[in-house]
Amino acid sequence: MRLVQLTVPTGKRQTVLDALDDRGIDYVVTDEDGRRDYTAVVYFPLPSAAVEPVLDELHAAGIDEDAYTVVVDAETVVSRRFQELQEEYEEGDVESERISRQELQAEAESLTPTFGIFATMTVISAVVATAGLLLDSPAVVVGSMVIAPLIGPALGASVGSVIDDEELFRESLTYQAVGVVLAIAAAAIFAWIVKTTNIVPPGLNITSVDEISERLTPDLLSLAIALGAGVAGIVSIATGISVALVGVMIAAALIPPAAAAGVAIAWGQPTFAIGSTVLVLVNVLSVNLAGLLTLWYVGYRPESLFELDHTERRVRRRVAGLVVIVLVFSVFLAGITYSSWAVGNFEQDAREEVERVLAQEEYDEFQLLQINVVMGDDYPFREPQRVVVTIGGPPGERTPELAETLHNRINQHADEPVSLQVRYVEVVER
Repeated sequence: MRLVQLTVPTGKRQTVLDALDDRGIDYVVTDEDGRRDYTAVVYFPLPSAAVEPVLDELHAAGIDEDAYTVVVDAETVVSRRFQELQEEYEEGDVESERISRQELQAEAESLTPTFGIFATMTVISAVVATAGLLLDSPAVVVGSMVIAPLIGPALGASVGSVIDDEELFRESLTYQAVGVVLAIAAAAIFAWIVKTTNIVPPGLNITSVDEISERLTPDLLSLAIALGAGVAGIVSIATGISVALVGVMIAAALIPPAAAAGVAIAWGQPTFAIGSTVLVLVNVLSVNLAGLLTLWYVGYRPESLFELDHTERRVRRRVAGLVVIVLVFSVFLAGITYSSWAVGNFEQDAREEVERVLAQEEYDEFQLLQINVVMGDDYPFREPQRVVVTIGGPPGERTPELAETLHNRINQHADEPVSLQVRYVEVVER
């Protein structure tokens, strides 16, 4: 529910009151003595879904944007006519529960801080995320998402496109681009300082850190996170629900991979940063795409009908452009996904081959203890490089032909030749 406070221009008092009476809206009128251009202030409650059509009708009647129009939350309205109005506008779906276009624009602008605060919080968030990655601490990484000020710019571009506010669109686009560059640069600088001052162990292999390695080789599931974040962000802002938790989800799609890219650069491995950088870009674009489609679906349009065709064409062009770019990046992510799938199949096939060989009668005294596939460093498309098989057996037992047999059997499942290392562990049973 909303309470609208509207200043009435001179000569428009009766027009405004007649429009409210025609819609069955209760109101209170007070005289205005502050400015000669306005003669009264009208107060009237509205269901959230009614704010936009009512204000549009009043603006069409001559209430321009120079007039003060204040829309605030109303906790309770006791009125039979208001209940009837509520039943007319609220149908229990997203379209009927969404806030007005005017409120949406104000909300999008309020979620974007000043540039100085935005830059500062983005740098702090990236630094905290980098520390969390190097510590291999999921809790710290989550904490970095909470302070990231990304939801405003991420959703502002979509809002600006749909309601024909090009200034909001350009500002949000600039914030997003600067935010990505700042996050990666801040992460790289901080990680370089940590490395050169030996705060982390010298010679640390970043690919051995789970929180980092999983973001160096992203897959198609990462795309679902970004699309879900974009839809959830728009639904939350459009229905007036708190966007704080959704902001964390959007930051989860952007800040950790940006920090991982910065770490890879600081470690002198720029090729390692390709996957995480692509992930950042595709996530940014996917959030914007999902937001744009969701806003148009729930019915947001520019105020003037004369601008509708122009805005619709522009939205279609932007959606088409985003879809093409996201699809291109998705092909890259699909390649990584396929590579991971192939590696998983190879590891399973290798294990089965070792088990089949050891199941033969001449190897009854041996048992498989562990099999480990060592991957190459060609990020993000990694391939098996070496297979390490640990076998348990009686003391002093060695069978050189076993290694040759396993090598041949395992390489049947590899696209490129892989080396094999067999380790024997003496097993004594008592």
